[in-house]
Amino acid sequence: PPEYQTCNRCYAVVYLLHGFTGGEIDWVQYGEVDRLADNAILQGIIPPMVIVMPDADSSWYINDVAGEQRYEDMMVKEFIPTVEKLYRVRASKEFRAIAGLSMGGFGTLMLAMRHPDLFSAAAGLSAAVVTDDELLERMKNDRWGFIGLFGKPVENQLPDWWKRYSVLNLASTIETRELTSVRWWLDCGDDDHLVRGNAMLNLILLDRKIPHEYRVRDGGH
Repeated sequence: PPEYQTCNRCYAVVYLLHGFTGGEIDWVQYGEVDRLADNAILQGIIPPMVIVMPDADSSWYINDVAGEQRYEDMMVKEFIPTVEKLYRVRASKEFRAIAGLSMGGFGTLMLAMRHPDLFSAAAGLSAAVVTDDELLERMKNDRWGFIGLFGKPVENQLPDWWKRYSVLNLASTIETRELTSVRWWLDCGDDDHLVRGNAMLNLILLDRKIPHEYRVRDGGH
């Protein structure tokens, strides 16, 4: 926040996640989040907050099936505690939120569902929510690197590791009280190639009576 260096206030924190093949600078370089956030704080639209943008490369923010790249563990057990030691942020669920675009939207929803004790709010923007059928199709050419992360399908059966991280599966199976402890925001374009998965997630949350905001806008990914 603009006054961070001149006062002793502790702030809410938002973890802002980038998309596939991106990096920690994406939200500044392409989204101008620094300028937009500063202006919104000065105008009183949002409260002062610290925004943290980690670099996840193309990890999908998960622990891979081989145990060689444990990004989820790093994020939860090392990164967040380190941020809370180094910066003046409020180290409690009610002052901690997460948001992300595309792969970062997947990471946002997955992390908040698997760790609802950590985050009070989660916003998936054009989130990479895919159905089992869509994942099987994407694994044919594996452009997204899913086989290395989740394992290879056998006779059109997805590996069990996928069930640990599938947002649709998590939304269907996690206890209602845990899901309702997080405020959810879903946002997707009507021409986005990921709109089907986002629509299905909306239906699951509706059926389970999980409060959430769901917005479909004109446009693509």
